[in-house]
Amino acid sequence: MADQSRQQRTADTAPRSTRYKAGDYVLYRDAEKFWTGKPGHTTICKVERGRINYNSGETMYDLLEVATHRHLFAHPDYMRLLPAVDAMHDIDTAPLSEPDAGAMSPAAVAWLRRAVQANTGRQPQLPR
Repeated sequence: MADQSRQQRTADTAPRSTRYKAGDYVLYRDAEKFWTGKPGHTTICKVERGRINYNSGETMYDLLEVATHRHLFAHPDYMRLLPAVDAMHDIDTAPLSEPDAGAMSPAAVAWLRRAVQANTGRQPQLPR
């Protein structure tokens, strides 16, 4: 009974197939490499397009592996969207009261410069 309950919880929380659009960044897992224990089974890719697989009627995706620019053809069950909020986390959580601008990540400093310039209309100066 406990095993059945645990399996049901896992099935209920597992992401369902998602529709991806061109330009989305996804994590792609090569199932064959993964299940055979081979390295390099999980990569970051950019969606180029979705298309219908005429044999199965399912939507499949053309991906471009970001690191190598290798083209892949993938089933959506082996893809997970990489949300922008995760990529921008360091900017969104930058310490705004840090006395030393060098202690902040370069991305956070760039974001702060753009925000100040947008609000004041002039190029901001960092404190000395």
